[in-house]
Amino acid sequence: MSSVRINDFVLVVLIVFNLNNINAQEVYDLSRFIQTGLERNFALQVVRNNEEIAENNFTKGNAGMLPTIAATNRFGGNVSKNTAGSAGIDLGMTIFKGFQVKNTYQKLGLLSEVGGLNTQMSIENLIAQMVTEYNYYIQQVTFYQNLAYAVSLSRERVRIDEERYLLGGASKLELLQSLVYLNADSSRLARQNEVLRSSQIRLNKLIASDNLGETIILEDTLIQINENLIYDDLLQLTLAYNTALQIASKNLVISELDYKIIESRSYPYLTLSSGYGYSYTGYLSGDEDNQHSHGMDYGLTLGIDIFDGFNRRRERSNARIEIENETNRYNDVEQEVKADLLNIYFAYENNLRLLRLEEQNLEVAKENLEIALERYKLGDLAGLELREVQKSLLDAEERLISVKYQTKLAEISLLQISGQIMDYM
Repeated sequence: MSSVRINDFVLVVLIVFNLNNINAQEVYDLSRFIQTGLERNFALQVVRNNEEIAENNFTKGNAGMLPTIAATNRFGGNVSKNTAGSAGIDLGMTIFKGFQVKNTYQKLGLLSEVGGLNTQMSIENLIAQMVTEYNYYIQQVTFYQNLAYAVSLSRERVRIDEERYLLGGASKLELLQSLVYLNADSSRLARQNEVLRSSQIRLNKLIASDNLGETIILEDTLIQINENLIYDDLLQLTLAYNTALQIASKNLVISELDYKIIESRSYPYLTLSSGYGYSYTGYLSGDEDNQHSHGMDYGLTLGIDIFDGFNRRRERSNARIEIENETNRYNDVEQEVKADLLNIYFAYENNLRLLRLEEQNLEVAKENLEIALERYKLGDLAGLELREVQKSLLDAEERLISVKYQTKLAEISLLQISGQIMDYM
């Protein structure tokens, strides 16, 4: 029986990994798979470009801290054939505007940081997707191997029943029933191959592969689970590093700066202006001499907005409401994150308990099958009973790998929500 199982395992490897073309295929461990996706994923590139735009906007000039300089030139004439020209350079600068410039600059800095956090959130989401799909594929390969083993068992049963039938120790009905079971198991194995191919396509899409149908070979063959996650540690990490919480916190500060920017319009403003000009007038007729003039001018402007139709009061009121809204949004995000962490951790703990139970069940099912096969060879066990024992083993194997995958999903979510998803790299 063991030799049959080995042969079928080799067949699985040949089908799944297509060893005839292994030299042309890529082998990925989880870290390399993640790194490739971060470098090539198209959606992430869009987010990074948006972050760059926010960084470009974070300048003193955009905040109004730097002077503006403009140059003008003009040349013309009139019907009397006189000509005139002028050139000048003008400088303008805001010296004081009720702290609006300083607050605007701080706001631009925070918007740049939010852009970075949005990129970070997209990276975290992408890593979570890649780790999930990576382990999903491992799960489906394990399912495939289990189904291949079921086919080998059914094939062994057909061999036993065929020998019995030829020796007159079994009926043709029993042999035909064994063939039905073999065909059913083979059909499930073929369908599982479709599942594997779909997962392969998704793996290629996540890393923006040029050939979505290319076979990716994963270095890992088992789902590795971190069983040492502690809730209190995760909670502290979540409150400190959760990206959604950080974005909500910065949006609250931005709303407070918006209020200060509006409030600054109640203060006086002081601006500086200066310029240097040159003008020329040429007379093509008459006795007048051509005229040239040049010189520098400067000035300070002090002003204050006295009345603007109560618009500033309306804007201040709306800004206060927006601060309250952002405070409520932050509290809502914090509550949601805490609730998600608690729910996911409960699922994580429960799946760990189920994992121990299913491991025990699998050992019992394996031993039960070995006994059943020996009894069947001796004619001491009916075919239907053997089928039930075989099904029990397959079910136990499927439950175990399913629990492993569900535990891994909980682990991925816990690390993502606590800002530790980069640990997979």
